Amino acid sequence: MLKPLGDRVVIKVKEAEEKTASGLVLTSASKEKSQTGEVIAVGDGRTLENGAKLSVSVSVGQTVLFEKYAGQEVSDSGEDYLVLHDKDIIAIVE
Repeated sequence: MLKPLGDRVVIKVKEAEEKTASGLVLTSASKEKSQTGEVIAVGDGRTLENGAKLSVSVSVGQTVLFEKYAGQEVSDSGEDYLVLHDKDIIAIVE
């Protein structure tokens, strides 16, 4: 399993819907990349200039909304993940 460093977060991106609200089926070319996912792992947090640690604002298991082009896509054990900074997370989905 991936263990993120610093203020980074590992997210399992949720699959985008394949149908529109009106029931139209989308082709793979017209689907947008999903911007929500489940937090799989979090780093220890960012170290500030004074030496204090600023912890990550999300925890494992939460569903989050993140910026559209944020992060780095990685694969581990056949699974695809997104590794991004804590600051790239916009909201927690409840």
